[in-house]
Amino acid sequence: MTGTRRQIEIETLILNPINIWAQRWLALACGDFFSGHFNAMTVAWGSFGTMWARSFAQVVVRPSRYTFEFMERYDNFTLSVFPESCRKALEVLGTTSGRNGNKIAAAGLTPVAASRVSAPSFAEAELTIECRKIYWDDLEPGHFLDPAIGPNYTDGDYHRIYFGEIVAVTAAG
Repeated sequence: MTGTRRQIEIETLILNPINIWAQRWLALACGDFFSGHFNAMTVAWGSFGTMWARSFAQVVVRPSRYTFEFMERYDNFTLSVFPESCRKALEVLGTTSGRNGNKIAAAGLTPVAASRVSAPSFAEAELTIECRKIYWDDLEPGHFLDPAIGPNYTDGDYHRIYFGEIVAVTAAG
């Protein structure tokens, strides 16, 4: 799926967030498309909503991930939703490190410029949500109220939480 993208007004965006995060997954990309310094990873945990009178996407990244370095360095990121035909590409993004080679090329995805942020989008994406970081915090294990959460962190690699104000949304076609 390549070609032109159309802008979607944020106020008119309708998503099924449970389906997108849990079933479809997303690609989180950050860095600078034009310099070629960027990375992407598959994400399946996050949220969309309104905070501080702003539309936001919230993502979590473990400090051990290569993408974490990009999230710390750059002030924006994109989230891309793909068709089911790209499932294997998302598996590659989620299981291969960009430290060791070009996993985006290995996944067969085509990075393209986003409309308002420096992080890339992907030609194959059905939907891209562009965000400017507005807040971060680290998960604090002492604040877990449900003990079933703890086993997600057997190695102590607790996520950093990022809130990104949604500044643009584009769709294929």
